[in-house]
Amino acid sequence: MQPCEYIIVDDEALLPQVFSTLKWAAYIASKGSPPPGEEPRAYIVILINRKKRPQGGNHDAGIAAAYISLVAFEKGLGSCLLGSVDRDRLRQILKMPDHCEIDLVVALGYPNESPTVEELRDSEKCWNDERDILHVPKRRLTEILHHNHY
Repeated sequence: MQPCEYIIVDDEALLPQVFSTLKWAAYIASKGSPPPGEEPRAYIVILINRKKRPQGGNHDAGIAAAYISLVAFEKGLGSCLLGSVDRDRLRQILKMPDHCEIDLVVALGYPNESPTVEELRDSEKCWNDERDILHVPKRRLTEILHHNHY
């Protein structure tokens, strides 16, 4: 069915408008949204065409977003997959038809940090150390990986 469609946004006039519709990771409280001058340089808005697939298709969008992120990384770009979006405003900004549903937005840009993964202990919240390195807590593999049965 190929229900996914894509809008690539790289127009300098549209970038700040799209940026304003996105809600960045709440757990990165120390940094929040990217600061001025470090905003993404492009976006890929992943849509599900409801004429092609009236229900479902969200897995297709997630798979597409993951591959976009992998290819971006291979090309030296950073990416952020965003599901917290003001969809009504973004629909107006990009002049989208009603039969297309916004599933995810992939923000693309040049990374200016190399976060480090920490074992999750007391909190899921990320933090920056004295050298401004972002630490991202994650559950241990033994807590999330099950083999043959739960």
